Amino acid sequence: MKRCLAAAGFAAMALGAAAAERMVITVQHELNAARPAETITVPWLEVNRRLPGALLQQIAVRDAGGRLLPYQVTNVAPQARDPKGEGIAYGELIFQHDFAPGEQSARFTVEKTGTVSPPFPAKVGARYVPERLDDFAWENDKVAHRTYGQALAAHAPPGSGKEVLVTSGVDIWFKRAGYPIIDRWYNKGHDHYHKDEGDGLDMYGVGRTRGAGGTGIWNGRELFTSRNYSGWRVIANGPLRAIFELSYDKWDAGGVQVSEVKRFTVDAGHYFDTVESTFTFTGGRPLTVALGLNRTPAYPEQTPAVRPYRAAPDVLMQWVRQRSAGDFGTAIILPGANGYAADADNELILAPAESGRPLRYYLGAAASWSGEFPNAEAWQAYVAAFKARLASPIRVVIE
Repeated sequence: MKRCLAAAGFAAMALGAAAAERMVITVQHELNAARPAETITVPWLEVNRRLPGALLQQIAVRDAGGRLLPYQVTNVAPQARDPKGEGIAYGELIFQHDFAPGEQSARFTVEKTGTVSPPFPAKVGARYVPERLDDFAWENDKVAHRTYGQALAAHAPPGSGKEVLVTSGVDIWFKRAGYPIIDRWYNKGHDHYHKDEGDGLDMYGVGRTRGAGGTGIWNGRELFTSRNYSGWRVIANGPLRAIFELSYDKWDAGGVQVSEVKRFTVDAGHYFDTVESTFTFTGGRPLTVALGLNRTPAYPEQTPAVRPYRAAPDVLMQWVRQRSAGDFGTAIILPGANGYAADADNELILAPAESGRPLRYYLGAAASWSGEFPNAEAWQAYVAAFKARLASPIRVVIE
């Protein structure tokens, strides 16, 4: 009997030790719809509290069926110190789950492995592009974007042949492939990525417009915009989420000096990026910020037909019909929007902004040949579904 009790005691101790090396996370939501590629974030402080000494390269995340999930751990505070090597300086643990229709709860485990986990294939990325003047480009497995730096805006001597473009607009690169294409496209060059050579193309025109979601200040009659971005900072860079900031020097907005910092959050599996713009200005009164979509966003040889939609007070979208390159949709979701406007170049959606307080919005784009959006109605349905997800966020419960 004593031997049996001892054996049972050792078994209980072993089970307790195993349980102490594992934490359980339950994720719930109330939306009666599928939520593909739902991004789940857990503060690393909570992971470290339950799994003392856990290191980002020696953990495993599993779903309820035991399937190993790709994960990411951010380090958003590089100044933080971890002198004992206990893994306390990280930011968030990030992983994703595809919620099926009717699935409103899912359980996951995080465990210490004691062995090194190999890196997961990157689905997102963001980088400064010095080989093409000073573009800044970013992508996930669905769509890519870029914007332009000071080198492109610099004056060029007559006859130099140098391209000059002053704009803080946002460009779109439409991908056919789920793998990263930014490095490849910049390597093959301008004359190639404007043609579809099998993995998509740049068929969006920005010019001096707001492109696909650039910002400006609207005074009721005129739009005042910044020049090209002047500074950049990458905060996190995959494999599931990229976070970066672009800064814009002061510009004159009808007698008010305004500067801006945009923070982008790019998640795998989505056609929308999250952006937070923080404007800095004096005067104490809010300014009206305008987000724009180019009114003629395709190249002239495509004879585009653009259909703008103002489907809700906080949504502005387009569906662009083209002759040969493929149709595409763009959209802006701006919570708190209070109106629409337009100028010669842009359709605009408006919202008030206070100095130093971030204004959050969402920028989306997709091509018809992605397979998911054969027509404008499919794009409208996706935008509505994404907006519904924003209105019904997930809840993360750590057991």
